[in-house]
Parts: sequence; structure tokens; C-alpha cells
Amino acid sequence: MRLRISVSIAMLIAALSLAHTAAAQARNQEPAKPEAIGSVPPPEGWKACPRCQNAEDRKRDNTEYKVEGHPFNPRDLSGVWGYQGARIFVKPPAFTPWGKQQFDATIGEKNAAGEPLHSKDRSGEGTGSQINCDPKGWPRLHTYNYGFEFVTLPDRVVQFFEMTHTWRTIWTDGRKLPASPPEPRWMGWNVGRWEGDTFIVESTGYDDRSWLSDTAPDGGWPHSDEMRVVERWRRLNYGTIEAQITVIDPKTYVEPWVTAAATIPLVPGAELWENYCAPSDYNGFNNDVFLPVATGQK
Repeated sequence: MRLRISVSIAMLIAALSLAHTAAAQARNQEPAKPEAIGSVPPPEGWKACPRCQNAEDRKRDNTEYKVEGHPFNPRDLSGVWGYQGARIFVKPPAFTPWGKQQFDATIGEKNAAGEPLHSKDRSGEGTGSQINCDPKGWPRLHTYNYGFEFVTLPDRVVQFFEMTHTWRTIWTDGRKLPASPPEPRWMGWNVGRWEGDTFIVESTGYDDRSWLSDTAPDGGWPHSDEMRVVERWRRLNYGTIEAQITVIDPKTYVEPWVTAAATIPLVPGAELWENYCAPSDYNGFNNDVFLPVATGQK
């Protein structure tokens, strides 16, 4: 099995063994990585990817790069950030009747023991689903990723994600959001501006097939093609960035969904590697690992 699947299996085993402690952690912050996860060393002259590091690697790099107390420009978001994602979509506002109908449609089948198979998730996360590798889209990539990098250019900010090896462009050249986007986008149509030391991103024109996030024990938080998203990013110090997201979708929710602010750590000793949702890899992983455990199939 290829590296990305092997790393995922190792992370899955470690995560399952520590499930009782993970439940106690704040859902709006990156969970602390257990020491049990082994690191994957990079080739000589290269840096490790965020998901390839363990807690000892991160502790060593924070010391080596002098993260604590390091001077910083609050208007510079550059860097590789996080390694897991920010689980911010926890308690939604009430659904509209249409929104409730869409949410109910995300609930999948169960196995013989009554456990959910997450079979309606087509993004590659559904443990018992047929993998279509639909894009996760934004803001779901905020809730689950293998780290991302902000790159600032004169007229735009690019946010690049290791997971699905994709990016979104946030235009900062003064353009306005389109009143009637000519086509829906998985990552939306994005514009950004600075207000003091806060980077505000506004977006619209989303493809309604993506979810905001998966839900427990099954399903996913839906949105409509009328959704608008407002983000507020602040660099609190050299090693910490804060993000707060508001979803405005009156077709799905009776009021705006204002999430708690999430803090995301800088990963100074890392660089993004490549991670795609390849149907052949994921279907093999499902057939060989998940489905035999979930359904008893051979």
C-alpha cells in the first residue's frame, strides 16, 4: 500500500486507541498528536510533511526555529499551518424545512450491528461508501486537512492544501464578489481585505454538493448554492493563527452559523507533500480494511 495510505492507517490506529481522550478535547482546536505516531523521515535536503511528523518532531522544530517569542508581522500569514484541521461545525442553528430534508439525505446505511457506515460521504472519508473522490470544497477543507500553506502575492493570497493537493485563490486587488456567479465552484469565489490586523475573506457561488463538515454519528452538514461565507483570520503570534468562520445560508439555516474561533499552529519544520483522493487506492483500502470489519464481508 502506498505511503499516504500507510500513514493514514497508522494515524487511524493511534486515533482509535486514544478515542477516549480525544472526546475530551476542544472540538474547535487542532488535537494534540499522540507520541505513539511514528514520523516519516523526508529525503535528504527536504522537509517532512505536517502529517508525517509526531509530537517529538514538532517539539524539536519549534525549538530549532525559535517559534516562541519570535518576532512577526501580524499582516503576514505566510507559512505552513496545522496538520489535522479545525472541527468548528459542531452545533448548527435550526434547519429550515428544506435544510432538514437535505441533512436527512446525508444519513447512510448501517451494518448488522447497527453501526453507521457513513455511506453517503463521497469525498473519500466515508468508511463504507463507494469512493467518488468528489472535492471536499470549502469550508470543509478547513475542518479536515493535512496542513495548508498561505502564499501572499501582490494581488492575491493563495491557500494551498496538501489534502487533495488543491488550492483556492483569495483576490485582494479590490474586485467585488460577483452578484450572479456564472458557475458554481467547490472552493467558491473569494475576495479578501485587511481591516487592521484581521484578514477578512468573503466568498459566494458554492457548489451545493459539498458538505460543511461530516457529522457524528453519521451524515454531513449541508449547504445550498446560496451560501455566503465570511472568514476572519488573525496571526496572534509567530506560531499561532486564529480563524473564525460565519456561514450565511438562509435557505438551509434559520440564522447565520457563527463558529467558535479556532487556533491553528505553525509547522515550521515542514513542507506540503502530495495527497490525492485516488479511487483505486481508496476502494482497495475500503475493500481490504474497512468493509470486512464493518460488514463481515470477505
